[in-house]
Amino acid sequence: MINVKYPLILLNFKVYLETAGEKGLEKAQIAEVVSKETGVSIAIAPHLTDLALIASRVEIPVFSQTAFANGPGSFTGSIPLTSIKESGASGVILNHSERPLLFPELDNMIKTAKDLDLHVVTCAHDARSSGAIARLDPHVVAFEPPELIGSGRSVSTTAPETVIDAVKEITLANSRVIPLCGAGISTAEDVKKALELGTQGVLVASAFAKAKNPQKVLEEMATAVIQHEEMK
Repeated sequence: MINVKYPLILLNFKVYLETAGEKGLEKAQIAEVVSKETGVSIAIAPHLTDLALIASRVEIPVFSQTAFANGPGSFTGSIPLTSIKESGASGVILNHSERPLLFPELDNMIKTAKDLDLHVVTCAHDARSSGAIARLDPHVVAFEPPELIGSGRSVSTTAPETVIDAVKEITLANSRVIPLCGAGISTAEDVKKALELGTQGVLVASAFAKAKNPQKVLEEMATAVIQHEEMK
C-alpha cells in the first residue's frame, strides 16, 4: 500500500465518461506526473471497474469511491472491503453524499477498513455530523455540503464559516482525525482558501475530471498547496 501524506488533493473521478477506461488511466497518469514534479500529495479515486488496473499502473495512492457493508461471500454484484484491498487500492472513501451509509454500517466499515490497513476517508454533510463521524476514528473526515457538490461554487470561498465549524467539530471530537473539505472546489484559490481555513486538503471532482486541460488545473492547485506550506 502506498502511504497517504498531507496536505492532500484527492481527485474523485466519479463515473464521468471523461474518466472511464483509458481516459481514466490517462488522468491518473497526469495526477502522478503533477505529484512527482511538484512534490504535492495527490490521490485518485477512479471508477470501480478501473480500480485494479489503475492501482497497478501508477505510484500515487488510489482510493475506492465506496464499498459495500458485507464481507466476502454470496453477494452478487457487491464490492466488499476485502476486494478493494486485493485490488491494490491504498484507501476507501465512505459515506459520500451520493453513496450514504447508515451510521452503524459506517462504524463497522471504518473498523474493518482499518483492520485491512486501508486509509479511510469519510464524508460528512455538516459540522455536527463531521464531529460525530470523527468519533468513529477514521483517518480523515471530509466536510462536503451536498448542495454545493458539482455546483461550481466552492465551499471554501462561498461558505467559509461552515468549513471553520466543521474543522472545529472534528478537532474537538478526535484530534487524530485529519480534516478535509470538498464540494465545488474548482480553482487554485479555492484550494488556498480551504487550507487557510484549517483543512489539510481538498476533494476535487468535475473541475479536474471535465477540464479541457486537467494537467494545468491540477498544477495550479498543487502550486497553491506549495505556497500555503511555504507561508506556514
